[in-house]
Amino acid sequence: MPLHPQAVLAIQRAGDLPTDLSPADLRIAYERQRLTVLAPSPAVATTYQLSIPSDFGPIPARFYRATKGNGPCPLLVYFHGGGFMLGTLALYDTTCRRLAVQGGCAVLSVDYRLAPETQFPGAVLDAYAATRWASEQFRLLNIDPARIAVGGDSAGGNLAAVLAQMAQDSREFNVALQVLIYPMTDQSRPYPSYERNAKGYMLTTAALHWFMDNYIPDPQDRKSPLASPMLRENLAGLPPALIISAEFDPLVDENEAYAEKLKAAGVETDYVCFPGMIHPFFTLGGVVEDSAKAEALVAAALKKLA
Repeated sequence: MPLHPQAVLAIQRAGDLPTDLSPADLRIAYERQRLTVLAPSPAVATTYQLSIPSDFGPIPARFYRATKGNGPCPLLVYFHGGGFMLGTLALYDTTCRRLAVQGGCAVLSVDYRLAPETQFPGAVLDAYAATRWASEQFRLLNIDPARIAVGGDSAGGNLAAVLAQMAQDSREFNVALQVLIYPMTDQSRPYPSYERNAKGYMLTTAALHWFMDNYIPDPQDRKSPLASPMLRENLAGLPPALIISAEFDPLVDENEAYAEKLKAAGVETDYVCFPGMIHPFFTLGGVVEDSAKAEALVAAALKKLA
């Protein structure tokens, strides 16, 4: 279908992501831009800042609990998008509140180290350390370690997919669900949608290449499953996956390809592509109604863990 009118409005407000600024200046511009298009932010029963210890230094995080219920609840460990270079806890506060309330769960939002200051695999190591810590501190967080979901959008979706694979290998913690919102699944090669949706839809192919050059400058590293979960040879036995994509996204072809590879490996996979939508629509709820529809899909998947 043609580009959705609400996506057109979002593009008119924000434009394509620039790549001619310094990382510091782009982070400021990106956050100002996105804060103007967020959905309403609901109240939650509990929210507080955390500093998660790790071998690489403290990892900032923010914890949300939707209700004051006494029993342990499922936990969604969420990793924000931003091409491994952008994004903050503050920018994703609304998203995490909405997912906690709608999903009836707790949410741990992780502020992993960003490129180019920290390059691959720094973000992966932070994501893994934070999730392992949450599983170990289940009594402190009052969550059920058997019902931990990992999720994220774009770069955060990449981290969630990688974590699901790492957890299967290490068996240090259990991942019950992976929520992958237009994830970066294969950074080793371009797909046809890189050309088809190259520019004009907020996330450009030029920006994708710029992100990869800053996060994984060595092309050989991009062939690692820790960077490109698509390249893991055997996906059998991974936890159920919800993959959400957008028609006018440079990543849409690799999103569909990863969903198909998961299904072929026998992994329970729900793949939903939103027609007429653009890459960042999940966090554009103040303008785009499909954002709420995508949130409802995530909430329904999380409720199955309850």
